[in-house]
Amino acid sequence: QVQLVESGGGLVQAGGSLRLSCAVSGVTFSINAMGWYRQAPGKQRELVATISSDGKTNYGGSVKDRFTIARVNTKNTVTLQMNSLKPEATAVYYCYANVVVSRIPIRLADYWGQGTQVTVSS
Repeated sequence: QVQLVESGGGLVQAGGSLRLSCAVSGVTFSINAMGWYRQAPGKQRELVATISSDGKTNYGGSVKDRFTIARVNTKNTVTLQMNSLKPEATAVYYCYANVVVSRIPIRLADYWGQGTQVTVSS
């Protein structure tokens, strides 16, 4: 059973940094994209950043140049380094993985972590 476990959230002052980590277990074949989404109170879940299996990255417009996503394929982990944090970054951050669950036929499935709270004080 695929499970995603996040760590690294917390409280930080504006301008500070946090690093989120996510470990994926129970993968039989491989993981395609991995990434982070966030959801603030009263708002829809939004993209923060994704990274493909070959390292191509995609960032949400509000975090580009301040956040960096990285992954270690051999360990099925993904991290998000968040710098110059702003109060509007306050949200629950969710780890995401698009996992190959069958090779013949090829089948993919999306999995989510339980979320980790990030709070940025002004």
